[in-house]
Amino acid sequence: MSKLIVYNDHQPEAPLGVFTETEDIRRELKPAGVRFERVDASVDLPDGAGQEEVLAAYKHVVDAEMKAHGYNTVDVARIKPDAPNVEAARAKFLSEHAHTEDESRIMVEGSGCFYLHAGDKVFQVECTRGDLISVPEGMKHWFDMGAAPRFAAIRFFIRPDGWVGHFTGETIAERFPKYAP
Repeated sequence: MSKLIVYNDHQPEAPLGVFTETEDIRRELKPAGVRFERVDASVDLPDGAGQEEVLAAYKHVVDAEMKAHGYNTVDVARIKPDAPNVEAARAKFLSEHAHTEDESRIMVEGSGCFYLHAGDKVFQVECTRGDLISVPEGMKHWFDMGAAPRFAAIRFFIRPDGWVGHFTGETIAERFPKYAP
């Protein structure tokens, strides 16, 4: 189940609110410019499915998202607990960063957690299968896949280099609870 926890950015020990209903999550994220939707992610992926198989299984969703939002590039990030260098992959995205275009993802398997730093708030968004999240260009954030990650996310870009993270050097992510599905 998707979940949103809202914090003051200086009080990670005291959540301001917890939301689990899609409409509530959407309403809370909208003022920050974050798009949150539910999409059809009902196709079960075989264990060994690679990028091409995942994109083919979700062609209807991918085509619709690309057309609606002008994306030119799409790929798949699929990580399982036994993936090589899984700890390094997790650590890379646990630092606050931003991108030069929107970061749009559809979770089609498993779960992961975005932490969005907007103004004086941090929005901890647990994304599960069927969640689409679009983090606006320039919004500071980090991502935690958990200690034993298991997810597949379809990622959308306008430019092939749009996924490059520009790290802030801030240590805010270290103060917030890590994702533990």
